[in-house]
Amino acid sequence: MNGGGLTTMKAPFIENAIKAGKRFIDQPHELYSVDNHKAWRQLYERIKPRWERYAHHKFLEGVNNLALDPIAIPRLEDINQFLAPLSGFKAKGVSGYVPAYIFFDALRRREFPTTITIRDLNSLDYLPEPDIFHDVAGHVPMHTDRQFSDVLVRLGEVARTAANLAAETKDTAERVRRTENIIKAMARFFWFTIEFGLIRDKGKLKVYGSGLLSSFGELAHVVESSEFHRHPFQLEWVVNQYFEIDHFQPLLFIVDSFDHLYSEVDRFEQWMLEGRLNVVSPGEPLVNEEDLKSFLHLADSG
Repeated sequence: MNGGGLTTMKAPFIENAIKAGKRFIDQPHELYSVDNHKAWRQLYERIKPRWERYAHHKFLEGVNNLALDPIAIPRLEDINQFLAPLSGFKAKGVSGYVPAYIFFDALRRREFPTTITIRDLNSLDYLPEPDIFHDVAGHVPMHTDRQFSDVLVRLGEVARTAANLAAETKDTAERVRRTENIIKAMARFFWFTIEFGLIRDKGKLKVYGSGLLSSFGELAHVVESSEFHRHPFQLEWVVNQYFEIDHFQPLLFIVDSFDHLYSEVDRFEQWMLEGRLNVVSPGEPLVNEEDLKSFLHLADSG
């Protein structure tokens, strides 16, 4: 098949799933085109040497443990057969955007919402939204590590705490204001850790963030270039630091270990319970209506 296949923004299968209201979907592997597999192959081939040089050793172990196919787009069911015994996680296909609370609650259940489309063969360097290379080759290898996957589950539990806090806030305007700030803080935390996190690994600076591990251009620069500011993780700074998705990140944060990262998630939840995240600095990311509604569902249902 040489047509559009499951190319991002060009896939009739996805359009039909969205129209039908299907958020979680099966992966129709037979629909991938020759060009789709070629895009995966080129992305994988060029970034693998950079993984070997810059990625955290647990990521490299994850790539091997998943037996990721360097030639063709993997089947999620095959990935899950390797993944489930290691951490209890599984990749779960989605038709597109997943509202924030639903995404985090999936993590709590050890399910990772996974995009099944792949970027266009002629647009390998930048994509403003996730694709299967970002999700499967960038995220999922880290999910093979029990310690790291527990961090994701903990983030899901924090999201549930946030939804419960919203339900307990009686004044509607105040409930919306506080929840918007907490969502913004959670998005920033996730961005500067799970997506763009750096870590000390056996005395060397390494990458564990999936946004970096799926970006050929950015992966080397974040470790070696003088254009980036790299700082030890500081929660107050992270939750008040805006970010933009359409260029290389100018500021990144370093954790000491995944135990350290887990403890920072605990501290994030404690700050939330103390009201310290009811007001964070303005700026990106903007909180859209779907994300807000997803967190207010308990208050609305009550």
